Amino acid sequence: MLQKGSHLIPRLNLTASLKSSSWAYPTAVLSLYGFFANCRVAEPFLTPYLIGPHKNISGEVTNYLFPIWTYSYLAFLFPVFLLTDFLRHKPLIVVQGLFLVTNYVLLCFAPGLPAMIFLQINYAVVTSTEVAYFSYIYSVIPVENYQRATGYLRSAMLTGYTFGASLGQVLVSLAGVDYFYINAITLGMVSMAFLISFWLPMPQRSLFFKGIKAAAVGSQSQQEGPLGVDVPEEPVVAEDEAGSGREKMEHNGSAGWCSWKNAATAGHLLWQSFRESYSSRDLIYWSVWWALATAGYVQVFNYIQLMWDHIEPSATSSIYNGGVEAVCSLVGAAAAFSVGHIKVSWAVWGELALGLFSAVGTGAVFLMALTSSIWACYAAYVIFKSCYMLLITITTFQIASNLSMQCYALTFGINTFVALSLQTIITVIVVDEAALGLDIVTQFIIYGSYYAVISVLFLIRGTYTACINQCNPEHTETKEQESGVVVISAERF
Repeated sequence: MLQKGSHLIPRLNLTASLKSSSWAYPTAVLSLYGFFANCRVAEPFLTPYLIGPHKNISGEVTNYLFPIWTYSYLAFLFPVFLLTDFLRHKPLIVVQGLFLVTNYVLLCFAPGLPAMIFLQINYAVVTSTEVAYFSYIYSVIPVENYQRATGYLRSAMLTGYTFGASLGQVLVSLAGVDYFYINAITLGMVSMAFLISFWLPMPQRSLFFKGIKAAAVGSQSQQEGPLGVDVPEEPVVAEDEAGSGREKMEHNGSAGWCSWKNAATAGHLLWQSFRESYSSRDLIYWSVWWALATAGYVQVFNYIQLMWDHIEPSATSSIYNGGVEAVCSLVGAAAAFSVGHIKVSWAVWGELALGLFSAVGTGAVFLMALTSSIWACYAAYVIFKSCYMLLITITTFQIASNLSMQCYALTFGINTFVALSLQTIITVIVVDEAALGLDIVTQFIIYGSYYAVISVLFLIRGTYTACINQCNPEHTETKEQESGVVVISAERF
């Protein structure tokens, strides 16, 4: 009996030490959630499933069904962003897990076009709550662990997506598994994510919706430096009141939580963060690229499966969508990881890099539109997605390295909202059957032209910036000093 008990002690100690750690336990649980939530085996095969015999809605997918997701996402995004902070992140992660389960229940068991319309609205809730996944961890762990935790979370997402896409491709190509069972397997994966979400500890603070005293401390600490440098607020508790310190902190932090005064304080913090975030002209240029390029990228990502099906119909040919998505994730991750190890002053050469790699992406989109070879289209998609992942990494750490956590969170929300607004305008004009309702090839020619405009704008701006800094070395040194934390932020993001 003593020998059996001794085996249990190390396990109990490991669990206890993990839970007692200020950052390891929430990071581990959220990473596990991220793996299962992104392990969507059926996602690369969504279009073949919808237009195939299971759903048989081929005539409605391009110009009617998919635009509904874009409009719903735009409607949900900003309210969900504020609600995420107000409810302190965890409830929205649980909601995301629940709606992921609902998503695949509908795909597996709900027939007809009305069910698929509701599916698009349901999935808009899933995508709009992704902000909770990215922001949760910064509200529960110390600042010094931000970099390691973010790396683990990104790795978990990448591993889950790559594993899911690869598994789907193996099941379809080698085992000949029907698309219905692929969706059923994915339902099991996301159900695991939903259950895991309940294990997450509840954060004790938020970024904007705070108690009055906490908000006063937060507005003061907001000025203390860029992302990853600011110090989490702590209540002042006398030593002889240690036993009741936690209760006082929670009471002060939650006083007037739903009051108008607290809402006004949150609005003031939002306005302060907005002014700080967009007070720099350089940060505005980076944010403009973020919004413009993300709008085009999401549009290509949403409709690429329809392009593949146009070139080589899934009903009569073997498809390799899952394999291509897995390769995209790995190549894009390698490109993004390399950013932190390239000895380049991104503050000087970054805008020119945006223009050059956007031009490469432009060529890739035009190749997807004009080729009749499915393999050329696959290769062009890998190039396009890798270029975007490389550039969005550079853009993210250029913005984040010069902002506090509050400002970065707000910038992330605003830039995403602007990108989605632009994507909605493109969808309304180009895709929606109520307007032009163009065919898929013409759509991609327009997307290529859109990216061409982005590349020309930033080639001009990047060339000007590089010339100015080459002619004025003192200006270059100043910009490098302003971006002094770039190496830290590059590896984090």
